[in-house]
Amino acid sequence: MIVSDVFRGKRYAVLGLARSGIATVACLIESGARVTAWDSNPASIEAVRGSFNRAADESIDRIAFPATGATLEFGDPMEIDLAGFDGIVVSPGVPLNKHPIAMRAKIAGVPIIGDIELFALARPTLPPHKVVGITGTNGKSTTTALIHHIIEQAGFPARMGGNIGLPILGQEPLEPNLHGVGVYVLELSSYQIDLTHSLDCDVAVLLNITPDHLDRYNGFAGYVASKARLFAMQSADHVAVIATEDEPSRGIAASAPAQLREVKAADIDPEAQLGWPSLQGPHNAQNAAVAIAVGRALGINDATIMAALASYASLPHRMQAVGTHNGVLYVNDSKATNAASTAPALGAWPARDGKPRIHWILGGVAKSDNLDECAPYYGNIAHAYTIGEAGHMFADLLRPHMAVDDSEMLSAAVRRAARIAQPGDVVLLSPACASFDQFRDFEARGDAFAAAVNALE
Repeated sequence: MIVSDVFRGKRYAVLGLARSGIATVACLIESGARVTAWDSNPASIEAVRGSFNRAADESIDRIAFPATGATLEFGDPMEIDLAGFDGIVVSPGVPLNKHPIAMRAKIAGVPIIGDIELFALARPTLPPHKVVGITGTNGKSTTTALIHHIIEQAGFPARMGGNIGLPILGQEPLEPNLHGVGVYVLELSSYQIDLTHSLDCDVAVLLNITPDHLDRYNGFAGYVASKARLFAMQSADHVAVIATEDEPSRGIAASAPAQLREVKAADIDPEAQLGWPSLQGPHNAQNAAVAIAVGRALGINDATIMAALASYASLPHRMQAVGTHNGVLYVNDSKATNAASTAPALGAWPARDGKPRIHWILGGVAKSDNLDECAPYYGNIAHAYTIGEAGHMFADLLRPHMAVDDSEMLSAAVRRAARIAQPGDVVLLSPACASFDQFRDFEARGDAFAAAVNALE
């Protein structure tokens, strides 16, 4: 894990003890900080208490660590006296526009931060390195994993974290090797950027901005302003890679203080893209254009970049091919939780000889009452199968444009699509919705899709 003397003797409250919260507590304790931890789930508190008490020399109410001078206590930041704390570290899932901790911290004069800000504060004490930060509404995870893959293929030490993979504070610090310094590749949601104040990325990336998470912001402008902060934190000699294909992104590019590298999906040669099996579709052209620009900004040669694009494998639940049955390809794009992120998937398999070939499974908890972003690709869809809470509404929207089966359940949609689809067709789960009506999360939804495909006779 990352350990830094910058935290020694300081006092932090940690609110939320999921993966990043546990990694934060461990980092701070190993660094010699005084930590007060809390979670609304008593089981999470007891798990942390039991884990750290094995190394303690005092009671479980106040655990001391003589080797570092650290202490660990448990207390609700909404009830304890916050005077003297250096920061309140909250999970990105805490809605600061609604949670009372925001006002309580403001009154106490204590900053609310996240684990990415702790990483930023620790950077001066880490071995020489660079940081690439990736944000945007859609495509963050794929682009983060792709950039990480390119860096590894070039031989540089690399770590991937933030909103993807393991918490960055829980990973071992990078050491330079013969190829150069290590690179931390961070996927950054707007929530994580909101909790960060000093992360100066060597390369900051913006993919796109479309309306999302508006329940957390003062309208779309507030959401855009959150993304813009990643670039406002950059030094002038660093690099900003921005896909300037929407108006908000162009606005951020115009005011970015760093060296600007503008990219577009059209920068990618369609013939070359055919050689990158896991990067098909117009959205992946944008992802690839961004990744190429980042690789070049890091000094990686084009031959290495192009070879890495060809060898990259899809992330689970993101345009992931899960199998072929009777000549029909089944693709899991469960991560597409809004219409804007589904639209590119619908564009990835155009009609062949005038015959549409996508069997589209969609539905769940809708984020809007329309599918306008998907409409340009309706000609690629042979049949739609709607599921979940939004199923009836989406079925009514789509019937004037295509054949629709209001399937309600995901397993039923897969079985019905399998009966209708012809060899060469694609059965695509790209829901354009959140999953919480029927599934724990988008991963569980994608796993259920794969299980349904595997159950086909």
